[in-house]
Amino acid sequence: MNYDLNKFSEQQEKTSTLGALKRLLALIAHEKKNLWLALIAILINAGVNLMGPLLIGRAIDKYVIPGNYHGVLVISGILLAMYLCGLIASYLQTKMMGGVGQRMLYTLRNAIFNKLQQLPVAFFNQNKAGDLISRVNNDTDKINTFFSQSLMQFVGNLSIMTGAGIFLLCINFKLGAATIAPAAFALIFTKILSPWVKRKNAVNLKSVGGMSAEIQESLNNFKVIIAFNRRDYFRKRFDEANKDNYTTSIKAGIANNIFLPVYTLLAGAAQLIVLAYGIYLVSISIPNTSDSFTIGSLIVYFSYANSFYNPLRQLATLWTSFQTAMAGWDRISQILSLDTNLVTVKEKVVTLSDSLLEFNNVHFAYPGGNEILHNINFKMERGKTYALVGPTGGGKTTTASLIARLYDPTEGTIFLGGRDIRSYEPEERTQKIGFILQEPFLFTGTVKENILYSNEIYKDYSNEELEKALKESNLESLLAIFENGLETKVLSSGDSISLGQKQLIAFMRAVLRNPEILILDEATANIDTITEQLLSDILKKLPETTTRVIIAHRLNTIENADEIYFVNSGEVIRAGSLDDAIDRLLSGKRVS
Repeated sequence: MNYDLNKFSEQQEKTSTLGALKRLLALIAHEKKNLWLALIAILINAGVNLMGPLLIGRAIDKYVIPGNYHGVLVISGILLAMYLCGLIASYLQTKMMGGVGQRMLYTLRNAIFNKLQQLPVAFFNQNKAGDLISRVNNDTDKINTFFSQSLMQFVGNLSIMTGAGIFLLCINFKLGAATIAPAAFALIFTKILSPWVKRKNAVNLKSVGGMSAEIQESLNNFKVIIAFNRRDYFRKRFDEANKDNYTTSIKAGIANNIFLPVYTLLAGAAQLIVLAYGIYLVSISIPNTSDSFTIGSLIVYFSYANSFYNPLRQLATLWTSFQTAMAGWDRISQILSLDTNLVTVKEKVVTLSDSLLEFNNVHFAYPGGNEILHNINFKMERGKTYALVGPTGGGKTTTASLIARLYDPTEGTIFLGGRDIRSYEPEERTQKIGFILQEPFLFTGTVKENILYSNEIYKDYSNEELEKALKESNLESLLAIFENGLETKVLSSGDSISLGQKQLIAFMRAVLRNPEILILDEATANIDTITEQLLSDILKKLPETTTRVIIAHRLNTIENADEIYFVNSGEVIRAGSLDDAIDRLLSGKRVS
């Protein structure tokens, strides 16, 4: 399965904005109560803003022109009370939506991170960590900004526009229709340009992810940069990524600001229509008749025209925020829509076999690459030591990764204990298989915390109890290498300890699990000869039922192996002896 998010983005089926919004709203379905309360508050605020012009128009016609100042004071008091209610409603909806936005951000980031935890190794091989970090941090923040700051403003402005439009048409249908007519052009303009605005924002978000990836890569490899004095190389790469981000940001900025001037122009045109047509109606109006159009009516009309077009101008900004949020959601939904291809199959039928592990007609290829292993068949028995040798790039680590089920074969089946390895739950499988990687990864913490990682048996042990368990597993000599024992500080970067010490911690972590299969992928590559002899003695003292799989280039580490397999050119061939393996390694011959 191809997990490349860039290719996935290119091939992703276009979905409607409404459909994307529905999927996003599903993440905050539990916030319905707060959303309804915020909506009620918004409608109250909108109602207050819509009733104000009517009262002002009535005050002008009934009290200001006749000189009835008591009436003016009464209307002013009513307006003050109304606007105070509107202020309180606006504050409440802002507070509620701020909480909804933050909780949605929390839920969304949790959902993305949990999904990333479920995806296989192949996904992380095909995508840059910096881009994934950008999706978790930056893209989700764009969505939070829209929900916490813009969504209810969006709804409120639509409510005010709708109400103002209704009042405009009710007061005078012809003048109302003429006033609203420019808005139709705004609707057409928005519909045509919205996909373009969304694309520009999507490209910009992608460039932000690319820049984050460059920063992450250069910082992770800073030692190499210093050692080879290639600051210029990474400076050039970052400059290119930064320029790309600058260019896409400019284009996104132009796209995001294109609506406002157009909406402002249309609002100005509407005001001219109200002014020209309204003065004309006042001039031909017959006083004290049902069709009379007074100065107060004209002022009310101006107020409602502003109430209609001012929200429209604000919607220009809110709409671009919405398009940016939807572009971010597209990038996030790409991750959320993925499923691991390392599924657990239901069939758990055990076949009678004297082998602990069996490869049956196994083929394997990395996504988008050539086939690495061709029709592999071999068996491994309990308690034996097996060595995988071969030239660099021959497929040794790939074979070991299939044994540990970091990947699944593209064809064929791998059996563990007579069962399809895919039928084991991850917890059960990892308890049976210990894997010491060529470049072990440690977490920031202590030696103890790293040894006990994902080991439920010893998680509540005190230091004394754990030291006793290490002694029973013949690992006390390795622990003695660390100055502060179990409390030795460890950094994930590895700067606090040597690479050899990292491998020793990984070794203790794997052996302490007492696995049925222990895979050592160049586990002694960075260890001195004396320590290597310690590891060799520990391996000899493992339970008789433990099967050891050793990948090594140094032949002295495999001389005591019970069986040696030569791995090269997609084939795994049993070598007759160590000398035979050496001859094959030197000659590079393929044997059919």
